[in-house]
Amino acid sequence: MLKFDIWPVALRVMATFFVVAVPLFLVNGSITWAINDSGLYNRGFEKYSISLYTGITDADLRQAGADIRHYFNSGDEPLAVRTQIFGEERDIFNQREVVHMRDVKGLIRGVYLFAGGALAYIIAVAIGGFAGFGRAFAVQLAQFLLWGGLLTLGLLVLFGLFAVVGFDSLFLKFHQLSFSNDFWQLDPSRDYLIIMFPFGFWFDATMRVVAAAVLGAISLSGVSGGYLLYRRWAVGKGSGGSHPAHNV
Repeated sequence: MLKFDIWPVALRVMATFFVVAVPLFLVNGSITWAINDSGLYNRGFEKYSISLYTGITDADLRQAGADIRHYFNSGDEPLAVRTQIFGEERDIFNQREVVHMRDVKGLIRGVYLFAGGALAYIIAVAIGGFAGFGRAFAVQLAQFLLWGGLLTLGLLVLFGLFAVVGFDSLFLKFHQLSFSNDFWQLDPSRDYLIIMFPFGFWFDATMRVVAAAVLGAISLSGVSGGYLLYRRWAVGKGSGGSHPAHNV
């Protein structure tokens, strides 16, 4: 009867999940940052002259952005944002927009879940590795982080190229795949959600998310790769320079 050692397989599965968890955390973490970054909203309002097109003052636009962020991070339903529009106080968003924002909120909760779950897995593996193998696990952890960082960079470079040459197609496909209804199809002549957040805003936001995730991946790869090089040098020096690669 053949004996099967499950331990090496389990380690490979754990390592694979860890490497995949790195881009999941970096990308979803960057999206989480963008969702909650007041500066991103306010710069978009200013860049695209949203006050001019909506009749909402800059101060009220900033408050509306804050109300939307609060809605995303609370259990409040439905979305209700009132402000002065051309001097008349009214609800900004109509029923169709409110329903769509409820769907968006569900997606955002999924982003939070992926970011938190990926980070929790990374931390759990790190703690478990050090608990089981001691300081020797540092080299293996650095290798996992390096692979995860490089995987993130590769995926983001491909996505960035597609986004630059065909962001409109990507944006459309995202909505078609993410929503099971057509409430995302809004009228830019009357629906304030799309007037406040035009196409250009979403391109800018996407590029900032990509840039943040790339910066995180470069930092992670640089630190972990630097540590591995240092270990290679230190072990080689300690053994008189003979076959340092065999000791890492």
